[in-house]
Amino acid sequence: MLIALQKQKENIAEYLLYMFQIEDIIRSFQLDLDKIMSHFVEPNIPNISYLSQYRDWYSILINQMKVRGLEKEGHTETVNEVIVELAYLHNTLLTIVKNEKYITLVEQAANYLKEFKAKANMTQRNDIEVLLHAMYMKLQLKIRKQDISAETEEAMDKLRIQLAFLAREYSRMKNGEWNLEEH
Repeated sequence: MLIALQKQKENIAEYLLYMFQIEDIIRSFQLDLDKIMSHFVEPNIPNISYLSQYRDWYSILINQMKVRGLEKEGHTETVNEVIVELAYLHNTLLTIVKNEKYITLVEQAANYLKEFKAKANMTQRNDIEVLLHAMYMKLQLKIRKQDISAETEEAMDKLRIQLAFLAREYSRMKNGEWNLEEH
């Protein structure tokens, strides 16, 4: 919970990847709050005084997931809202602002993104959601200490750079540092 709040303020892409991981953790415990608390939160909590806050946070997430039928896959409404905001910003940078740097990054990542979309069976999803899922897959591979081929590493690097630029622009936009005229 505290990590999520910190990441949400500092780096929206890291926040989303963290929340993807939290959703998967919740699923791994079959959306059972007591199991999550006893087997995951309590052994890892930095300060026991935060225990009730964590319980409340996980309870809210579990309820959101149950209401939306997210027992197997999908994201909470909060996560989806941020993905939609990023998708709007992505489209704004490409079509309205016509940010040359971002257009170049998108072009460099386009084939890799298209390939990942096909392999991950995500052809109906928006590019930003697919981009985030690609980064999440890489994170999962690293956590599991699985090898990543040089070709995959190159592809992921192009996707990561695009996402990092978008996340930076999102932060600037949210902090009031962004205006259309300077782009």
